[in-house]
Amino acid sequence: MPIDRKLLEELADQTLARTDFHGLGRRIEGKVRDSYVGEKRRTIVVTDRVSCFDIVVGTLPLKGQILNQAAAFWFEKTRSIAPNHLLSVPDPSVSVVRELEILPIEFVYRGYLTGVSSTSIWTAYQQGTREYCGHLLPDGMRKHERLAAPILTPTTKAEQGEHDELTSRDEILRRGVVSEEIYDRAAALGHALFAAGQAWAAEQGMILVDTKYELGLDAAGELVVADEIHTPDSSRYWYADSYEGALSEGKDPKSFDKEYVRRWLVEERGYRGEGPIPEIPVEVRCEASARYIEAYEAVTGSPFVPDQEPPDARIRRNLGL
Repeated sequence: MPIDRKLLEELADQTLARTDFHGLGRRIEGKVRDSYVGEKRRTIVVTDRVSCFDIVVGTLPLKGQILNQAAAFWFEKTRSIAPNHLLSVPDPSVSVVRELEILPIEFVYRGYLTGVSSTSIWTAYQQGTREYCGHLLPDGMRKHERLAAPILTPTTKAEQGEHDELTSRDEILRRGVVSEEIYDRAAALGHALFAAGQAWAAEQGMILVDTKYELGLDAAGELVVADEIHTPDSSRYWYADSYEGALSEGKDPKSFDKEYVRRWLVEERGYRGEGPIPEIPVEVRCEASARYIEAYEAVTGSPFVPDQEPPDARIRRNLGL
């Protein structure tokens, strides 16, 4: 049953835009997640911030709860494929995880020729590029067309407010960012996770279009999945039954991810990450949240039950602060 839009509008006034929880450890603010680093473990608070073009553009009601619980679902589902950092989920928006040495690379996997950002594979292709992050692309492809096989297009990890940089395996190894052995192990692990994610999505009538993984090394040198996995923030999903028709008509397949916000910024405000950030109307924010909830329920097969308590007070109580 779709969530009540009036409820979303009410909750839009009490989103978690920033955190300041003394006693949890040293605070590190990310685009969406705030980490509190303790001894051998960290507490990750997933805020309601939404990031597009590597810039925080506003907040969406309930987004932190949805993302945190979606990530927990996938961490459990993929545990047999790869170890992950999750230890516990003490609050709908909070995860306690083990500390890792995070690799300075985002491992981005793409299964389709799509995207609207200036660095997307479709934008590059449309501008005539046929070598993208070290991968050769054939002529004559259409927007949203499936690639012959999924490709890994890594990016460097920028500081908040800066843009991640597209790169390639050869460039990463040339610059000595990580060793060849670690990169290739991480790449193989990511390919296995992406294949599993696509297979599960297909069973649910969805297409996992692309995604990104963050990986780290534990004390024993084992690669461990961190941050999030297959969430609507880190991944693009389409409805399978909308794909063929949209492709043949040159339209966008029906999706449920933050691409909705990104498309609104581009198409309605001409914003692509440069200049003043346009204010996102409450109806757009609520529509985006409804799509996040729809994605969560479609992927997990379970209803999303929102916690309507003001998030700051709720988190403090659940974490004993």
